[in-house]
Amino acid sequence: MSKPLKQIHLAAHFPGVNNTTVWSDPAAGSHIEFSSFAHFARTAERAKFDFLFLAEGLRLREQGGKIYDLDVVGRPDTFTVLAALAAVTDRLGLTGTINSTFNEPYEVARQFASLDHLSGGRSAWNVVTSWDAFTGENFRRGGFLPQEERYSRAKEFLATAHELFDSWRGDEILADQATGTFLGDAKAGAFVHQGQHFDIHGRFNVPRSPQGRPVIFQAGDSEEGREFAASSADAIFSRYSTLKEGQAFYTDVKARLAQYGRRPDQLLILPAATFVLGDTDEEAAELAREVRRQQVSGATALKHLEFVWNRDLSAYDPEGPLPDVDPLVGEEHISRGRAQVRMYRDPIAIAREWRELAAANGWSIRDLVINTGNRQTFVGSPATVARTINEFVQADASDGFILVPHITPGGLDGFADKVVPLLQQQGVFRTEYEGTTLRDHLGLAHPDAGSPAERAAS
Repeated sequence: MSKPLKQIHLAAHFPGVNNTTVWSDPAAGSHIEFSSFAHFARTAERAKFDFLFLAEGLRLREQGGKIYDLDVVGRPDTFTVLAALAAVTDRLGLTGTINSTFNEPYEVARQFASLDHLSGGRSAWNVVTSWDAFTGENFRRGGFLPQEERYSRAKEFLATAHELFDSWRGDEILADQATGTFLGDAKAGAFVHQGQHFDIHGRFNVPRSPQGRPVIFQAGDSEEGREFAASSADAIFSRYSTLKEGQAFYTDVKARLAQYGRRPDQLLILPAATFVLGDTDEEAAELAREVRRQQVSGATALKHLEFVWNRDLSAYDPEGPLPDVDPLVGEEHISRGRAQVRMYRDPIAIAREWRELAAANGWSIRDLVINTGNRQTFVGSPATVARTINEFVQADASDGFILVPHITPGGLDGFADKVVPLLQQQGVFRTEYEGTTLRDHLGLAHPDAGSPAERAAS
């Protein structure tokens, strides 16, 4: 008997803090005006996507002590944007990244429960940690938390938020106008939490929301991150873009669920994916090369090289050869707070490898960055892209994809108009929303109100 076709999950990432964005393209719009967010969200909803996703930037990007303005530097507050989008969409899920290192469970739980009410059950929380004191300088506790404790705090943060969400069963509000009785339970919202990181007790002031709890996303790829997702998340983002790597990650994370009493279908795996469409595969490949050169200007290439060299390279010609000096190795880094610094843990070895690649291929600094950096995940005609996405999902390399267009807000339009109908024709993507909440879209069970033990098991 053949394996039944999996249904594909699709989401859209508004890449306001992302080096995928080509903000200098004439087709690009604002990354702060609400009209951009509204256009993007309406396109995703028109295409019947599961959700829209916002990342988070807690500090302006800097390099060498100066503002790094080659990427879009930031965006408005996540909750403000998502709450506004709830008013211009009806079914689209609204997912926001909120940091667990510099916030408090009560305020975050209150904000997500409020968003879930305002949206009719469409909120989701991407739980992240902050790994560097550089970002922490913006906060009262700047740099106070040792890196090895960040997942410990995140786990307790999420568990505490769940206790707050579950402090209301959902049947306490009577609102009996005849008797004037509003609440049927005087203990509604009562909570007590004592732990390593949080010692709080009181009353949670937002009644149980349509989803009970927001959908929980997690983005870590470390051992701790994978375990955190297996124990607590409804979905995990993946950074793997090849079929083989995707299958390995999928198998590893899904296998961890059993020890937490969970089934494989209770955690979705959703890699981020870029795309370039053309009328033909050849046209798309040429467009992808143009996009990549737009993403990596000469100035951007030099800044990227500084992630490894840890030196000011502004005097070098980006169209010339790589520096013949070695990287500076030490605790202080010219690119503090950038994720790429963690990626290149052995800068001397990376520099040696890049010099060899450049020499073998005749690459300049810019050529090297273009060819060794992130490339578009899906490139081709709409038929090719639709086929490839379906192959990944049916081969258990993912459960779907979070699409990251290089142009906003209009970069998702072509995918919605040309690729989605092909997936629908193949019977692997919805033609209409079948439910009203994000949990409905993702096929996740509702954490029904009941006893504490029943809610903890849901």
